[in-house]
Amino acid sequence: MKTKELASFADAVRDIPDGASIAFAGFGPVGVPYNLLNALAEQGAKNLTCVANTTGGAGQPRMPDIGRLVEQGQVRKVICSFTAATRASDQLPFTKYYESGEVEAELVPQGTLAERLRAAGAGIPAFYTPAAVGTELAEGRETRSFGGRDYLLEHALPVDYAFLRAWRADAFGNLLFRRSQRNFNPVMAMAARITIVEVEEDILPIGGIDPDEVHTAGIFVHRLVRIPPAPAGIWQPGPREVRR
Repeated sequence: MKTKELASFADAVRDIPDGASIAFAGFGPVGVPYNLLNALAEQGAKNLTCVANTTGGAGQPRMPDIGRLVEQGQVRKVICSFTAATRASDQLPFTKYYESGEVEAELVPQGTLAERLRAAGAGIPAFYTPAAVGTELAEGRETRSFGGRDYLLEHALPVDYAFLRAWRADAFGNLLFRRSQRNFNPVMAMAARITIVEVEEDILPIGGIDPDEVHTAGIFVHRLVRIPPAPAGIWQPGPREVRR
């Protein structure tokens, strides 16, 4: 079997073209693929469509996110559940780019976003959901009534690439996540044509993960990169950070 493990993050993102659509995992600091994000920022692909839970904070060297890509002019559109900060006192860098028309944004309810990704992986082209019915998000869009309740038509959301972060992996790409890593990672892996994963612990031989503990099957995973130990004084999110 050809190995899925690559030597560097640069190798993992080298062929990503301008105009690609990329799903970025993360629900809190545990699951964000920081190293792949940094590699893509250095690689320089532009006109990207980014799918994520939030638009990110950016400007934070300890916690790079898709906001960095936005600030560097690499992003055309963001599809996410939060386009603004959850606190009025905070200001996301993305906001000024959106308000100036430099970046498009598509707001999607959080559960709907997850289901659109899952539907893409399951081969379901569209589905109906009660979420967003009667709101601005439903204006001009198809709705139907089932059992006396209105539902909004949503389309599946396939992507070219998915960037994930996993706690453990084996050489075939079977993945085991920790804590909030599981919120978006499995459905993003299913929705992507190519799934790229940064792995916190050593990549184990095939069979090194108990089948009952596999959260995402290796058939959905195409590239793996082991996260090297952080130099002294450099913060690296992971299970140890979470347990503090």
